Amino acid sequence: MAKPLELNESWLERISDAVSGLQYGSVQIVVHDGRIVQIERTERRRFDEVNERRAAGPHRDPREQAKPREPQRESLGPVSERQGT
Repeated sequence: MAKPLELNESWLERISDAVSGLQYGSVQIVVHDGRIVQIERTERRRFDEVNERRAAGPHRDPREQAKPREPQRESLGPVSERQGT
């Protein structure tokens, strides 16, 4: 049977601190044997430079080198025209 969660004021304050000011991200609470043993905070931040690049178009990896174009062959028309028949 599951043990009831032991929660006191200090844990509520720690959880509140972890969530406070979080704009994008998550707070994970780890529980062992009905006791909180860990609080993990993962925060995501967005920067204007990234948003500007996204608005400019698709992302291109600078490590990718442009593939050289294959030379285009001129069309000489159907074979019968070239042979003079």
